Amino acid sequence: MGLFKFVCAIITRVLFILVSLAGVWRVTWVKDNNYWFLTFLFLPLFVEMIITLKNRKGKDYKWFSPPIFLFLISIIPSIWILELHYQQNKESDPLCKKLDSWENLRTVITPNQTNGNQTYQDYLKNINQMLSAVCSNDWILALHQILLILLIVGKWLLPLGGGVTRDELSQLLLIFVGTAADILEFTSETLSDVKENSPELVYIILGVWTWSMLQFPLHLAVVNSKPDAEGEERAKKVSLMTKHSTDMWSIVEALFIQDGPFLVVRLTVMTYFKVFHQMLVFFAIKNFLVVILNLYRLVVICQDFRTPSSRTDSGNPVL
Repeated sequence: MGLFKFVCAIITRVLFILVSLAGVWRVTWVKDNNYWFLTFLFLPLFVEMIITLKNRKGKDYKWFSPPIFLFLISIIPSIWILELHYQQNKESDPLCKKLDSWENLRTVITPNQTNGNQTYQDYLKNINQMLSAVCSNDWILALHQILLILLIVGKWLLPLGGGVTRDELSQLLLIFVGTAADILEFTSETLSDVKENSPELVYIILGVWTWSMLQFPLHLAVVNSKPDAEGEERAKKVSLMTKHSTDMWSIVEALFIQDGPFLVVRLTVMTYFKVFHQMLVFFAIKNFLVVILNLYRLVVICQDFRTPSSRTDSGNPVL
């Protein structure tokens, strides 16, 4: 079992490095420049892998996941460069094939081939044509999708940290799935609303997207931090944050890391940048409802925490 966890820890980090390398390769392909220096961002992840395998036998930490955090550091700059380049050059983009039908996918995978034996140069030329035929936006979308899927699968493969149960891990993975879907919808829908000459909006969206990705290295909204009870007297002195730590952290994440910032961006798009359509309004209402419901939940938790103590005080006999 220990060997299996050790292998899973290595495989997960290797997958992180390979996907980050694919992002850097795409940057060098698009920018026609030497951007291979971005691979230096892989060094912290490589060093973390060596230290963790040596000192902790591949086990993750309880509250925070360094490999996921370092993976985000290694791949987010590539996505920023690709998104900015696409927004600046989408009007001058050459004709490309969108991967929105089986026919287009088939023509991309099997380009026109001549009869007879193909040389090595012909084979490389066909690969080059295949890679060039795909639209830049589809490349970026695929990178977003692979990133989010690998974050979920990677967290599943990483050996559990000390104090984390399998039940908490399953809850965390389910939260990751919902969070990933919301983040992907936010970036794909909102960036598609960017008009010409609106670089400020692109920076705002990418900044909020980067901020929202910080949820994945954190496990605060699931991992239980309640202290072991040592009698009724100690249970009465437990603070609100200690008793409802997971609930409080989930509320904080919704208000300040995901739905709150998403709502602000969508309202900014509608009011300042004058973009308005049905789906934008729907998702803005959805973010607003999540924010309001989390505030309501916070009020309920505070009231329920104070009510028992007030009842105890009122029930004490007066001597």
